Amino acid sequence: MRLSFLDRLYERPGPWASVYLDTSQDTDDPDGAIALRWRHLSGELVAAGADGATVDALAEVVGADREVAGRHGQALFAAGGRLVLVEELPDPPQRDVARFGPLPHALPLAVGYAPDLPYAAVALERLPAEDGGAPEEVVVEVESGRWPMSRVVPGPSDVLRVPVGDWEQEAPHMARHLEHLAAGGDAEVIVLRADEGEERERGVLVGRLPRRVRDRLLTVRSIATAEELPPRGGSGRALLEQELGALLAGRLSASDHARLDAYRAQQAQGPEASDGMAAVVTALQQGRADALLLNEPVRLTARLWVGAEPTQIALSPDELRALRAPVVREEPVEDALLWSTVGTAAELVVLPRETLPLRDGVGVLLRP
Repeated sequence: MRLSFLDRLYERPGPWASVYLDTSQDTDDPDGAIALRWRHLSGELVAAGADGATVDALAEVVGADREVAGRHGQALFAAGGRLVLVEELPDPPQRDVARFGPLPHALPLAVGYAPDLPYAAVALERLPAEDGGAPEEVVVEVESGRWPMSRVVPGPSDVLRVPVGDWEQEAPHMARHLEHLAAGGDAEVIVLRADEGEERERGVLVGRLPRRVRDRLLTVRSIATAEELPPRGGSGRALLEQELGALLAGRLSASDHARLDAYRAQQAQGPEASDGMAAVVTALQQGRADALLLNEPVRLTARLWVGAEPTQIALSPDELRALRAPVVREEPVEDALLWSTVGTAAELVVLPRETLPLRDGVGVLLRP
């Protein structure tokens, strides 16, 4: 997974105020609950030394995501009195967090983006005719996105409505649209929902898809009642969100799969250069890290020291001084690790521990 969406956090000096906040809309008084949470967090920032202008910049956008239905959260970053980055979180943080320090606390946000899997969701429905009204219709909605962040930041969507009798003539147009998404890299996976009674319409569409697109296709039926799903109109939630969650949980993107395979081959040749925090730090120092591999849930216990440049990172202050770093300071391990990863243009692969347990919870794929 590329980390370019975090570049702006490292283009200017700190100190940084970083906030993770539950902004869910599933309570009787969400605005009041959010205001109470923010009051506690803003107090923590001030106690940690944050200036008033920076806290005020964050306050302007806290809870400004009211159009997103259901449970979710916000990640907010500000420095020098300016708001720099606001991101929606598909799930609220396990606990609200406020930090103020030299580096942004951005690893939870980066992990929340993973695996950044491009997909297309297709909801096919046959609507019965209304008495005296229009004939039966086939309605197909297509929405592309990148899982899981598009759960709360949906991608572009299209809706096709055609009379049932015209479906065979119109289905090739929808098939070409899906083929275009797949060919353009916007859909490594295509999830098609068609329920009981819609088998014929589904078969017509699938039969028009080229083999290379059918190979990416997963078909499902609805797994939630209308009452369990947030309303579609203006809800800010992804099409087929619950069905996608059931199918894509633990799935890696194609690029992450390729890096995992390369890491396993590298590890077979010499695990000491691949596995564990010492191997990761050495690779970052040398600018040789192609990708940081990180186990989820994240549990990092090492201590790291950093200097002025992303390659100036070490497991001890003496090691960092040997690198002629002009400054030496200890930073939270997750903040230092991500700062160096982004600064050396490495990518991030987040892996469930059961997929591949890593020593110290981290590993590194080296550049050729």
